[in-house]
Amino acid sequence: MGREAQESDAFLVLLDGPEAELKVRGSRFIGQAFHAPDLEQVEARLASVRKRYHAATHHCWAARVGGLDRLVERTEDDGEPSGTAGAPILKPLAGRRLHNGLVVVTRYFGGVKLGTGGLARAYSDAAVLALDPAPVETVLLEDTVALTCSWGDMGTVEAVLARAGGKVSGVARSFEDEPHLEIRVRRSAAPSLKRDLVESTAGRVRFTS
Repeated sequence: MGREAQESDAFLVLLDGPEAELKVRGSRFIGQAFHAPDLEQVEARLASVRKRYHAATHHCWAARVGGLDRLVERTEDDGEPSGTAGAPILKPLAGRRLHNGLVVVTRYFGGVKLGTGGLARAYSDAAVLALDPAPVETVLLEDTVALTCSWGDMGTVEAVLARAGGKVSGVARSFEDEPHLEIRVRRSAAPSLKRDLVESTAGRVRFTS
């Protein structure tokens, strides 16, 4: 899926990337992208960067943590003029619709003030340089559809699952008095799968979840 538009049941997660460095009028801006699935990991990653670059002037950052329904965004200017660091770092992170990620840009002041516009551009550019080589992965949201059917409808149910193809990631089958199946399916495909199962068995399939 790459960095394409996300679907309602899929989102992109940022993974650790290499450091990237930008020099602007004597100041060094060192950017790095990190995987951070929660705010505790954000703090842990920040502590590591601050320790490594303990002599730096600023450690500015932005983070987006959580999935599609519980996304939290945080930014920090760390002593830079308000709105010139954290927000410009967040913009490319949010623009790529990346989740569970942190971008930190460390600055060593070079003695020349950049002005608010120049400072915002430098932090944004450093964030982009950090994000460009950083890998991402697609997380797919799934639901479980559990059902019971008759032995006579078992072949029909299996045919429906075969037609669903890659939308079904797994099926757990148990056979007692009747066949019972627990189907892992893409969240967006669950309603159509259930509808197909009902229509194909003339309503005889029984859902337990």
